[in-house]
Parts: sequence; C-alpha cells; structure tokens
Amino acid sequence: MAEVHRFMKTSVMKIVIPGGSGQVGRILARHFHSQGHAVTVLSRNARQAPWRVVAWDGVTPGAWIDELGTSDICINLAGQSVDCRYNSTNRRAIYESRIQSTRLIGQVLASLNPAPSLWINASTATIYRHALDRSMDEANGELGGNEPGAPDTWNFSIDVAKGWEEAFFSTPTPTPLTRKIAIRSALTLSPDPGGVFDVLLGLVRRGLGGRQGSGSQFVSWIHEADFVRTIDLLIAREELCGIVNVASPNPLPNRDFMRVLREAWGIGFGLPSPKWMIEIGTYLMQTESELVLKSRRVAPGRLIDAGFEFLFPGWPAAAQDLVTRWRNKSVHE
Repeated sequence: MAEVHRFMKTSVMKIVIPGGSGQVGRILARHFHSQGHAVTVLSRNARQAPWRVVAWDGVTPGAWIDELGTSDICINLAGQSVDCRYNSTNRRAIYESRIQSTRLIGQVLASLNPAPSLWINASTATIYRHALDRSMDEANGELGGNEPGAPDTWNFSIDVAKGWEEAFFSTPTPTPLTRKIAIRSALTLSPDPGGVFDVLLGLVRRGLGGRQGSGSQFVSWIHEADFVRTIDLLIAREELCGIVNVASPNPLPNRDFMRVLREAWGIGFGLPSPKWMIEIGTYLMQTESELVLKSRRVAPGRLIDAGFEFLFPGWPAAAQDLVTRWRNKSVHE
C-alpha cells in the first residue's frame, strides 16, 4: 500500500466531484483537499466550502463543463437521496437524477480532448439480492430483482442500481483514454452530523438501538478512512476498471451490528424494533423500511485481490473509533 500513498502525495491532481455536496462527497472532498489536490464539487445547491463549488443541475450543459475539461479525475456521486418515501414523484426523481446525470457526464467526457484519465461513478451494494446465506462479490454475486416475496420497494431499488450502471457503462467515452469504474458501495460511516452513523448512534443514545426487524439481515459497511483509501487505490492502480465492491470484508447481522454499537457507546440495552414498528416509524419519518430490512452481505473481492489492507476490517474497532470521534466533535461544536 505504500505505493498508493506515494502516488497520492507526489501527484497533484484536479478532481471534479459531481453531486459532491452529500455526506460521501464531503468525505472525499475533505480528503483530497487535505492532500493538496485541486477539488471542485458540482452541486445543485452551491454553498461555500474550503474547496471550489460550481453550480450545475445535472441535466443540461453549462459553465461546469470547463471544470471537467481541465480535470484529471471525475468522481460522479450525483443522485437524489433515497432517504424518502418511494412514491411516484420520488421514484422518478431518484431514477432520473442518477441516469440523466451519468449520461450527461458521459456525453461531455466524450467531447473533451483531452478527457479525464479516470471516471469513477457511484453505484450501490443494494444491486445484489437479499443475501443471508453467503457474501456477494463481483465475480459470483447474484443481482437482485423480482425475488419471490420481496416488497416492491426492494425491486425498485435494484432497478435503479441496474439502470445506473447500464447508463454508466453504455455511455461512450474516449476509451481507452478514460478508465471507468463503478463502485458498489456499502454504508459509508463517518462521525459527521446528519450522516448514517450519526442516525444509528442517535437510536442507541435514546435506548432504541436494539435489533431491527428479525436482526438476521446483514449490514455491509465501510469506515470512511478505508473508503477514501479505496478511492486512492483505484486512482493509483491503472489496471483496475469495471465493477468494484467498496465494503469491509466483515459484514455482520443487524442484531450483532447494533449490539457492538451499543457496547462502543457504553450502554447495555437497546429496545428492539419489530418489523411492524419499523414500517410505522419509517412512514412517520418519510423514509423506507427497505433501507433497514434488506440484507446486504457484500464482499470486496477485487480489493482483496488487489492487496488492499483495511485499517478497519472489523466492526468493533470501527465502531469504537467512530464513537470516540463523534464524542470529540460534539464537545467542540
């Protein structure tokens, strides 16, 4: 891994992150900015940040094209949040915001000379089937869709993921000049306010951090430190392209995931939430139970084959680190 860090420290790059104003985008922008790289975030809601932020709508060409034209790397994270009810309006927005922005970026990159050397596009571990029996890696993982008894919302999420990847890989670019990687990411956990970890820890702090549903569904996750190191690796290793799972090598059942988080916080009890309670709660919170109840058991096969060494391969050490940093952030805010 020393090779990766030498590359990242000595090569100053311009990195453009469409849709980089969300939690994952901030993690990446913060990481690259701290290393001295030139970071530009393309955002529908341009806000002041330590890095450059340029407005775009993800649908039409604009002045933002100049940013891609002078960039080394494009990391596209654009897409409306799935933290909402999957009504017809939101379904259309979730789907179209991903497919349209991906196709638009591809069309722009195809017209550029020179073009960025690498285009990383977000995808999701949700693309795999509801897996309890075994882990899903890139070579042997089974994609989901129309599984017997699966709720309609689960099938919708899988359809979005498949459409997203199809738009990415079918969009012509100046291949082989632009390398393309779709990252099927698990939950990316950081102590940032409003992030996934912040929400989960909030349940634990309020005594609600017990198993969710049956508790047998698997949780795939990755610590933010390993997430950014994964992206560093993908940048440095020019032979890597195609699909890459971005997740820790040790997913675990929800009941164990929540128990370990409670232990890291220092609380012995968490009220369990049966399925009916989750359905009511997610309705009141205007989100979907699929985000909690679907089993995501993902293996980072290609990362392991590439020799990637996780700083946080197991959840206990990762949870303790995140809890400690969350507490430190709270003290200073």
